[in-house]
Amino acid sequence: MKCIIIDDEEMARTIIEQFIKKNPHIEFVGEFSNAMQAFKFLQQETIDLIFLDIHMPDFTGFDFIQTLKNPPNIILTTSDRNFAIEAFEYDCIVDYIVKPVSQERFDKAVQKALNFKAPENPQDITTSINKAENDLYVNIDRRLIKIDIPTIYLIEAKGDYILIKTSEKNYTVHSTLKKIEEKLPENVFFKIHRSYIINTQKIIDIEDNSVLIEKFVVPVSRNNKPELLKRLNLL
Repeated sequence: MKCIIIDDEEMARTIIEQFIKKNPHIEFVGEFSNAMQAFKFLQQETIDLIFLDIHMPDFTGFDFIQTLKNPPNIILTTSDRNFAIEAFEYDCIVDYIVKPVSQERFDKAVQKALNFKAPENPQDITTSINKAENDLYVNIDRRLIKIDIPTIYLIEAKGDYILIKTSEKNYTVHSTLKKIEEKLPENVFFKIHRSYIINTQKIIDIEDNSVLIEKFVVPVSRNNKPELLKRLNLL
């Protein structure tokens, strides 16, 4: 099992790493001092087990778990005994270790993770996949905010930031149109101008070189208009 450590205390990470390397059933892949670093890593890599601290700056361990679409097995490592009941409300949490940790207690927790099997209901798996495809997480003021992708109708570039407009709320995010375009379903979203991406399902009206989205008139570049028209169900 491939595993990582997330803990803001360097000494705690060092101790857990030593325990991992003494256990033949798990493989140490990396360590992270904050949840944001780990979140970015998990977007690129698949991990089987996380040793996760609860109390960390900016993000608690529980906050971090809620940002994960399909969390792996998680063993909480904490000096606080008061969250054990809350911890086991999460299906992915297989054990709760209170610091200081011994090798014996650590190995016992790992064995629980090895024996743990998530419920295999095909319908639940399909629902989870479909839900994940509709979620976009954006970093705002060191918080990860979940946006329901179908509610997005317009994204506008503003210097080093982008403005994401949804049916419920607007979000200003430090990013580029190119980066967010890669995260959106290309059959629904289209970059009609160097400064705008639109949800083609939200188009109300098209006139000359402009599009009406909700109550906003957005320019369409001359080069992109033919492709936009191809995407529409024209009579």
